[in-house]
Amino acid sequence: VQLQASGGGLVQAGGSLRLSCAGSGRSFGSYPMGWFRQAPGKEREFVAAISWSGGTTYYADSVKGRFTISRDNAKNAVSLQMNSLKPEDTAVYYCAASSGTSYLRDYRQYNYWGQGTLVTVSS
Repeated sequence: VQLQASGGGLVQAGGSLRLSCAGSGRSFGSYPMGWFRQAPGKEREFVAAISWSGGTTYYADSVKGRFTISRDNAKNAVSLQMNSLKPEDTAVYYCAASSGTSYLRDYRQYNYWGQGTLVTVSS
């Protein structure tokens, strides 16, 4: 599976952005998908994940209620709608695909990664 993330940019605090992740391969719909982020000088951090069917979603406490993950398997796509953005959301965001079905908050469960897209939130 090859993944390509897009949609990052510069936005003011309180604004919104929608990240997209385009996947290739017929098996895309069978992979749980996740979004992670990494800020300068910090470790990679779980943001959100979604089951292969889209029926189950997981969020980090820091983004719950502000971010929404969704997927469209017919289009091989996963999205992350980010609202009420804060300066602390500034990071490079990565989409990833997991060949497992558990521990989706753990980046080590993910086998395939996109190249990352930068989100900068100004105060």
